[in-house]
Amino acid sequence: MRAIFDRLMGFDTVSSKPNIELMDYVRDLLAGAGIEAVLIPDPSGGKANLYATVGPAGQGGVMLSGHTDVVPVEGQAWTRPPFALTEADGRYYGRGAADMKGFCAVAIATLLAAAKRPLKTPLHLALSYDEEIGCMGVRSLVTMLEGAPVRPRFCIVGEPTGMQVATGHKGKVALRATCTGREGHSALAPMALNALHLAADFVQAVRALQADVAAHGLKDGDYDVPYSTIHVGKLNGGVQVNIVPNTAVIDFEIRSVAGEDVDGLITRLRAAAEAIVAPLRAEFPEAAIVVERLWDYPGLGTASDAAVVNFVKGLTGANGTMKVAFGTEGGLFDARLGIPTVICGPGSMAQGHKPDEFVSVEQMGRCEAMMAALLDRLEAGL
Repeated sequence: MRAIFDRLMGFDTVSSKPNIELMDYVRDLLAGAGIEAVLIPDPSGGKANLYATVGPAGQGGVMLSGHTDVVPVEGQAWTRPPFALTEADGRYYGRGAADMKGFCAVAIATLLAAAKRPLKTPLHLALSYDEEIGCMGVRSLVTMLEGAPVRPRFCIVGEPTGMQVATGHKGKVALRATCTGREGHSALAPMALNALHLAADFVQAVRALQADVAAHGLKDGDYDVPYSTIHVGKLNGGVQVNIVPNTAVIDFEIRSVAGEDVDGLITRLRAAAEAIVAPLRAEFPEAAIVVERLWDYPGLGTASDAAVVNFVKGLTGANGTMKVAFGTEGGLFDARLGIPTVICGPGSMAQGHKPDEFVSVEQMGRCEAMMAALLDRLEAGL
């Protein structure tokens, strides 16, 4: 496992960059053990998903799922090389160590070990790209599995949970509000319509809706934040200070608990946008705030007594379950393929996306122990 982990960490697979060299490495490594891996490239050929199976055909089996892309390191004060594996003080350091090349390394090593054992139930490996920008890459892998004669019976997504069994995460919708005003010289600012001011009014509407949802919306106490969240993440507008800007763009998101009426929330925001600009149109007919839906992924809500939960708890020795704040491809596997899914992997997201990201050696050892138990179950026939 350690050698594989070292190689994976050496690939700079920030989501804006190709991951094909990493996938070629994994494919060739598996081929050396007689395992055929399918690559599913993106249109550019620079990125790909990978899918491989060991064991008897025609059965469901267990799928291990992980993503190979990582978030950027620019602007972060790293004290160790981000794109290399450094072991120190009982920790493995590097970008993606926790999120989630550590799990990917263990999963690949497990598939190699599986090739040497007489499995009665198959083991599948699914590695994807562009998870960090909305689970975008895995969708072509999901489409491939939709056409497969047999789908995996269970899925374990190896995002960092401290090796606890997580049964759910919120869904996410990414949205954009484009605000249109009228440009002008700043010396005559009241004669123009400042798009950034429209944006500020819309952000206030977002905050008001968030306050209402927090006070009166659906609640799920298994989450650290028990209600749906509406968050503005980006605001662009303006050219220079002496020009009244005619356009401003707001990127924001909704992360929803199960059962939330997301379409209803968007409808309310569109109504608020119209209420902002309607009084202005007599003087500025072009005034507008247009809210568009960019992309989304579904939440995951596996029942705490589901067979997959009991199965993975049996592998880890866990007693309880949890839910995680971040999203995963697990929601897509469940919603589009009907594959019962849990999240269970080494490390903590508290270390992810930060300088000197790490996963502990102890956590990696616990993940390897889970995989050893998994192989025993697959050899026995699940």
